[in-house]
Amino acid sequence: MSRYWSELAASLVPYVPGEQPKDKKYIKLNTNENPYPPSPAVLEALRGAAGGDLRLYPDPSSTALTETIAEYYRLPPASVFVGNGSDEILAFAFAALFRTSEPVYYPDITYSFYPVYASLYGLESVKVPLTDDFDVPIESFYNVDGGIIIPNPNAPTSKYVALEGIRSILEHNPDRVVVVDEAYIDFGGESAVKLIHDFPNLLVVQTLSKSRSLAGLRVGFALGHPDLIDGLNRVKNSFNSYTIDRLASAGAVAALKDEIYFQQCCRNVIATRERIAGQLRELGFDVPESKANFLFIAHPDKPAEELFRKLRDKGILVRYFNKPRIDNRLRVSIGTDEEMDAFVAALRELTVAAAAGKDSN
Repeated sequence: MSRYWSELAASLVPYVPGEQPKDKKYIKLNTNENPYPPSPAVLEALRGAAGGDLRLYPDPSSTALTETIAEYYRLPPASVFVGNGSDEILAFAFAALFRTSEPVYYPDITYSFYPVYASLYGLESVKVPLTDDFDVPIESFYNVDGGIIIPNPNAPTSKYVALEGIRSILEHNPDRVVVVDEAYIDFGGESAVKLIHDFPNLLVVQTLSKSRSLAGLRVGFALGHPDLIDGLNRVKNSFNSYTIDRLASAGAVAALKDEIYFQQCCRNVIATRERIAGQLRELGFDVPESKANFLFIAHPDKPAEELFRKLRDKGILVRYFNKPRIDNRLRVSIGTDEEMDAFVAALRELTVAAAAGKDSN
């Protein structure tokens, strides 16, 4: 610990992203990136925006992007907030919408940034245990005494809460803010955006990093009642009024307008996910149903940490979490068909071939 750190900095346990080694070329299935490039319209928009205007500050209100999102989701612009990736927006939400006098509720197995944000803002956390099958126990979020955040689909479990479940949580917490983190919703789920008109306490957070292939631009957005959006803006404008740069805004607008390309990419990822899930089950893996762009797998005979290390040796990166209840599982992002075929072939060699050799001894 540095003697120059504040008490806050010394107390934090930061989020640890998936590794990105540069010692050799890897098949990268550990950070939930989209295997397909952005829409060609995005690249064209970026080239058009890379001009002399970069000497000027961007629009602090991101008007063009805000209006594009509002039109896409059929909401007024006052119900839209944009930020530098959904992570930043989630951090703003913890600061703006959760009170230090009350706890914040989230699943015990979930996105590991949530406890970081809670610690950063001095919030008490209540971790609600998932079921043995990693489902979110809806009733456990009824009538709680604090704010709620639920990722849907959940990460890293890939499990999805149907819209009726989200509605039920909202109905049982009319005086509490409920944040639904929908980073992966476009890969098979139904967004809670349609509930915003009925529930002024609902904030839906999405990102263009996953389904729109824009992780490198860092653009996210939140949708909700204008009162919630105003709260986010108060926090944002206390940190940095210019969170979205000119290039990111232009690329994001183009991505949202190319609906055909977006839908095709999602269909491709879903098709590959379902094909690979079936092959993994044939190899003996437990593979919960996924509505995300990743799978959460476990093998009955091969420890996850061993598979993680051996896959890495073969040039394939997946995510391993050395945490209670999930320390025998791997989170595997969906790559291209060729990348996933190589992944399955490597697992076949590490499981089926190894088992055959053991039986012959």
